[in-house]
Parts: sequence; structure tokens; C-alpha cells
Amino acid sequence: MTSVTDGNTAGGPESGPSADVLAGQAAYNRWVLAAYDIGVLGISNRFLWRCPTPRLRRLYDAHASDRHLDIGVGTGYYLDKARWPTPNPAVTLVDLNQNALRTAAARISRYAPRTAVRNALEPVGELPGAPFDSVGVNYLLHCMPGELATKTGQLLTAIRPALAPQAVLFGSTILAAAARQSAAAGALMRLYNRKGIFHNLDDHAEALDRALGAAFAKHQIELIGGVATFVAFNPNPPDQT
Repeated sequence: MTSVTDGNTAGGPESGPSADVLAGQAAYNRWVLAAYDIGVLGISNRFLWRCPTPRLRRLYDAHASDRHLDIGVGTGYYLDKARWPTPNPAVTLVDLNQNALRTAAARISRYAPRTAVRNALEPVGELPGAPFDSVGVNYLLHCMPGELATKTGQLLTAIRPALAPQAVLFGSTILAAAARQSAAAGALMRLYNRKGIFHNLDDHAEALDRALGAAFAKHQIELIGGVATFVAFNPNPPDQT
């Protein structure tokens, strides 16, 4: 199994992740991760957020490259199931949660992934395997505190130095609209927000559109149930983001 490397978990030597950032990732202990594929990918995606997991798998099948960075790795499900363009992709995993990094790295150990502990709202510094031709950011933004355009912009600025000139970024996030899918969806979303697991009661597709448009030459967003999937191509030069 690939070991988890230390990294810039705080974005600087004197500071640490905020309480909101820590709360968003702390819920993913080994017990939650053990149930994640069934509870989230099998049940919540289909019946609450109304975005079946196969729709999200298509993003990886279509856009994952042979030099891939994944941020907010979950259990590594999508990386495990992806149809990679090469038998041995170079994969780097980034997460603030070391339980998630270990779980995902073990799941795709056949690819010998590199790992790094980082707070993706702060500059990530040098990453093993950079520069990357593709970046997956799946179900991460709704766990991050702050307004959607702002936190998306922070993340894109943080990782921009690690992207190749023609890189593609893809992913998904649960929007505030998901709470209107059903009473159960609304109740679960409000609970997650109260506990600090989600920070998305004010997240709307328009804000995501603005942030991606400011950072990439081309992008597209698709709304599936209460989830926004997105793909962005050709990042702007660093001084233009």
C-alpha cells in the first residue's frame, strides 16, 4: 500500500486549516468510509440527490488522463472503476483526510499512486507527479466552507501551478437545489450542514459557472438532479486566474 506523505496541510508554517475546513473532512473516518460506497454511491446519489453514480463515472471514463490528480478522493471508487487511457496511469491523490488517502491508495494500489496531505483551499505547493493533464474534483466543493464562486476560485488558484497547459478539470458538487428533490433530501442536507459536513445551502450553478469561466478558456456544466457536473478545458495562465 502506498504510504501517505506529509504535506502542506495548513497552507503555511504558522497557520492551520480552519475549524470549518476540518469539520468538512473529519466525518470521513474509517467506519464512514467503509459504508460510503453503499450509503452515498448506492443510495443517496440515486434516491436523494437524483444523480446516479454511473453518470459520475462517465466523467472519469471520458476525461481521466495518464497523468491524473484527484483531490478529495473518497474511497477511490471512481479511480478504481475508471477506463484509463493507459494500463499504468500515473495517479496522485490529494486530501486533507489521511483515512481517505489510505483507503483510496489501497484500492488502486495496482497503479502505485502517490499521495499528499493538503488543504486544497491553500496553495498546494509541489505535488509528486506534476504537471497533471487531468484533475478530478468529485463531491468536494460542497464540503468546503464559503460561497461557491469564492471557494472554487481558491481551489483553482491553489492547484493552478500543478496543471499542464492543456489540462482538463472535471468533477461534481451537490447544490442547494438538491434539498428540493424530496423531504428526505432536504432533511439530510440540513443535517449535514448543521454538523459542518456540508457547506452548500447557498451553492448555486451560476456561481460555479462564474468561477470556472474566470479560470479556464472553456467549460461546461450539466445539472443532474441536485448535482452539478462540470468539465473545464485549458486553464488560463496563472496571472490571469
